[in-house]
Amino acid sequence: MKRTSLAALLVALVGLVAPPAHAGPKVWTVRDMREAVPMEQLVKAPAFIPKQVEQGLPMSIPNGGGAWTGGGKVTQTAGRVFFTFQGRKASCSGDAVTSTNGSVVVTAGHCVKYQGSFHTDWVFVPGYDNGNAPYGQWAAKTTLTTPQWQASEDMNYDVGMGVVNQLNGQRLTDVVGAQGIAFNQARNQSMYTFGYPAAAPYDGSKLIYCSGPTITDFLLTKDHGMSCNMTGGSSGGPWFLNFNEAAGTGIQASVNSFGYVFLPNYMFGPYFGTDAQNLYTKAQTS
Repeated sequence: MKRTSLAALLVALVGLVAPPAHAGPKVWTVRDMREAVPMEQLVKAPAFIPKQVEQGLPMSIPNGGGAWTGGGKVTQTAGRVFFTFQGRKASCSGDAVTSTNGSVVVTAGHCVKYQGSFHTDWVFVPGYDNGNAPYGQWAAKTTLTTPQWQASEDMNYDVGMGVVNQLNGQRLTDVVGAQGIAFNQARNQSMYTFGYPAAAPYDGSKLIYCSGPTITDFLLTKDHGMSCNMTGGSSGGPWFLNFNEAAGTGIQASVNSFGYVFLPNYMFGPYFGTDAQNLYTKAQTS
């Protein structure tokens, strides 16, 4: 997740289809994965301090930001995303969701495409655990994003999806399971969010979560907002409605996207509306 200014609202933490991944996908070694930096560290937002904010957002001490120890399906469906951006090894987060093709990973738009080009060497590592890939590395057959992110990197539509190839003759969700996904849901509900923040004080080694009530951003976007102190690398991690802690299951309705520099303990995620639904329809039939 990236902290951005009001002036530029650059990607914190794209458009329809990226070119298919090149033949012979890169195998990410343990060293590669540990050296991958949060995507947000490769994006520089200009310094900007607003003169006045007419109304402040509700603030509280984040009630999450800790390692998820509850187990359940989320420890298999959530994972890290690795890719190459402008020659640099970078990382985000993602989540496997139910789909017709059994191969869809939901992430943020800037985790598949940024500054005019789609990322390369894109892989999803579900259940990532301190350098280990217990369910393998799943290379993207194609990556997709919303038309609005593709055209102008509109933060309201910072949603991306990867359709991954089979691994050892199996589909992704046949191996790790899948979370539900929902669109056009009521706003301002309580939610859980997960990700692999890799910028200090985190190191990307563990699955981290936050939970609590959400608000609707009234500054520059109409995104969901939540009190949470996850950092860069958590981008693309899932936001769940109706999350069951015992089972580790929920209905995904957003992804970690960005934060404002003057609201360090808030994270924002795009509303999954009709355009996100159309993207999902395209991804699951790819």
